[in-house]
Amino acid sequence: MRIDLTDRTAVVTGSSQGIGHAIATGLAQAGARVVLTGRGASSLDDAAGRLRGTVPDAEIVTVVGDLATEDGAATLADAVPETDILVNNLGIYGSRPPLEITDAEWRAYFDVNVLSAVRLTRHYLPGMMGRGWGRVQNIASDSAVVIPAEMIQYGMSKTSLLAVSRGFAKAAAGTGVTVNSVIVGPTHTGGVEDFVYELVDRSLPWEEAQREFMRLHRPQSLLQRLIEPEEIANMVVYLSSPQASATTGGALRVDGGYVDAILP
Repeated sequence: MRIDLTDRTAVVTGSSQGIGHAIATGLAQAGARVVLTGRGASSLDDAAGRLRGTVPDAEIVTVVGDLATEDGAATLADAVPETDILVNNLGIYGSRPPLEITDAEWRAYFDVNVLSAVRLTRHYLPGMMGRGWGRVQNIASDSAVVIPAEMIQYGMSKTSLLAVSRGFAKAAAGTGVTVNSVIVGPTHTGGVEDFVYELVDRSLPWEEAQREFMRLHRPQSLLQRLIEPEEIANMVVYLSSPQASATTGGALRVDGGYVDAILP
């Protein structure tokens, strides 16, 4: 399958590293003009340099701002008034005993993981609908379905994204615009190797260590290894393509079979 996103603009939030950067790279490889976003100019400059190292002819725009705030969303909207593809990847996570989660922490998780996506969708979706083409994707998590006991505030936010995606897909019905969520499973992102080696024998080579980690601590995974960010990017690039025109309102899984269900 050859995916061509030439002449398309793609905004990817939280794209200076990890899954967001892999998604931006995949979209650039397909020919899209990509907009990298983050809170630090230096980290975005570094991200743009790494992306150009992979895709030398990539057209890249960087926008600095805190997209968890109204001002940050306005900054992005001013810099990039319209887009063809919006990938809401920005998110925070962390463990916390459920009865110790404060009101402020509940609000922070909702603001960053949910409301940031709602604001940008509310801004960009009308233009997509008016032009008769567009793609919106919200990066969710297996935690949306399998709520972790140690971070229910995170699980709540990702469950909310599934509802948001379905609702906006209905708002865009019949317009040529699709809205979907992507359910991501345990992923090999920055810092995860240190985390894995805190739980398994440090003398093991990485490939063996991650499989041991998955066997002991994520046994429900059918993949039995961590997912690479590029594998998530592959799904996002496909959903951004003309080939995915009949896929909307869905929650598509790139979870390595982690969620033990036929449907989300």
